Amino acid sequence: MSKFKQRSFERELMDDLNCGGDELVQTLKELKIINRLLGGNKVSTNGLEQIIKSYPQAHYQIADIGCGQGDMIKVMARWAERNRIHATFHALDANPNIIELAKKNLVEYPNVEFHVADVFDSELLDQPLDIITCTLFTHHFTNTELITMLKNFKANSKLGFVINDLHRHPLAYYSIKMLTQMFSKSPMVKNDGPISVLRSFRQDELEEILRLSDWDKHSIKWNWAFRWQVLGLQ
Repeated sequence: MSKFKQRSFERELMDDLNCGGDELVQTLKELKIINRLLGGNKVSTNGLEQIIKSYPQAHYQIADIGCGQGDMIKVMARWAERNRIHATFHALDANPNIIELAKKNLVEYPNVEFHVADVFDSELLDQPLDIITCTLFTHHFTNTELITMLKNFKANSKLGFVINDLHRHPLAYYSIKMLTQMFSKSPMVKNDGPISVLRSFRQDELEEILRLSDWDKHSIKWNWAFRWQVLGLQ
């Protein structure tokens, strides 16, 4: 059977919630560069733009789930400022080491709040959220876990969500495998990059997960380079 026919559920090194130190710092630094160079940032900001145009209001509470060191929040906060969108951002991650890195990285952003939080908690935060975002995050979970997660998104967001994640495709797999072997200084990136592609999605798989999560109003759009933009609207 082709390794691309079904999702892999092989664990990544980053799945260890206790991972930290210099290797984690180097990994997050390289992921930031990869995401920017391959156009991944625009997938998230474009999704935010679509939801905000559908639901205009004076201020938005926006959560980034699996926030890493906060690089995507920095991208979204700058985008919001340029477009005169008033927002408070919430950085959520289950790994307290990562939240500490995010606090340092986002020290110049007073409109960010930080939370060590479990995405499977039926109440993500003790306050309402408008939009939930996540980037390169959902592929870390099984389909059953994702259904639970997306039901939590529905219960905890007033407006909807933006998912930015990978398309499982042979070209994406062999490209990231070659690039990380050639240029990465992080053993974690070299190990996790190709596995991430194998754990990611085809469109029919995303459609089924959304159907079982009760998100009737949704869209799935393919973006370069091998990214899915998945929007859910309340």
